[in-house]
Amino acid sequence: MGEYNPTRTLVRELALAAGMITLLVLAMWAHTGSMPPLVVVESNSMQHDSNGEIGTIDAGDLILVHSPEDNRIITFAEATDPKSDYYGYESLGMEGDVIIYERNGESDSTPIIHRALFEISIGEYVPAENQDGCEGGVFWNGLCITSWSVPGSDQVNVKEINLIFDGVNTGKYSCGGIAAQHGSEWFSVENYTPMNPGYITLGDNNDCNDDQGVFEFAQGLSSIHSGMIRPVQEDWVIGISGAEIPWLGTVKLMVSGGDSPGVSQVPGLSFVFLIAFVGVVLAAPAVIEPLINRILRNSPEAIEAERENAIAMIYSSEEE
Repeated sequence: MGEYNPTRTLVRELALAAGMITLLVLAMWAHTGSMPPLVVVESNSMQHDSNGEIGTIDAGDLILVHSPEDNRIITFAEATDPKSDYYGYESLGMEGDVIIYERNGESDSTPIIHRALFEISIGEYVPAENQDGCEGGVFWNGLCITSWSVPGSDQVNVKEINLIFDGVNTGKYSCGGIAAQHGSEWFSVENYTPMNPGYITLGDNNDCNDDQGVFEFAQGLSSIHSGMIRPVQEDWVIGISGAEIPWLGTVKLMVSGGDSPGVSQVPGLSFVFLIAFVGVVLAAPAVIEPLINRILRNSPEAIEAERENAIAMIYSSEEE
């Protein structure tokens, strides 16, 4: 029998752990079609409860990222429209998909993970070479766009977009914060002419302060190089948010530097649950191994093996 070699054992254990992690990442890649298959949530802009909540997005959560090429983005407007095929669809605590996107397509800006409120699609258009050849319209990618549509609403081929999410012609999206203080109960858009087609996005916890600033009392978000965020184009979308893995991303935030907020926006209870989870993982082998051994000892096969060993020992002693 060979001697116990602690170094060899350590190398074997590390190789096994690395192999299991690699298989897990590859499995998530195959499932989501995206690499990396996970993102860590840094801010509380999507938070539904101050203490955190499983099933919604909190700072410190890990979120699976599904490839936008393999999945259609469903907006809040479509998911709340009874006439839509996507009526009733929910993701991460509310109607509509949550998307991860680059600000104005800038890869060096911090990506945003917010809900797609509604989509602005091209209505009528004619080819054009520049804005000078697009009188009365919006020039974009060789097109002179003269009207717009919003799926999931009554806005079809309109020159300017006018929406109010009060449950009449669209779903209900109520406002709090500054908007409510000014008497605006519902998210609304008035006489809005977009610069390009795309998605209007909003954090669930941002009180109608949408990223593009189309709501009257919204401040919007900015990119590093090109100012206010415009409607999110398809090629700016990194992925569509899938399942939530709560708390575990907090570990990464603890060591984050740069412009990351770190753990400042992580709910307090997330630390408690994270510590409890780690404790359970560490304690599990000490509990499970004796239980498995007991089950194996009491199995018919083990009992039969013990009986055969006892008989063999009796025969052996008789022969001596």
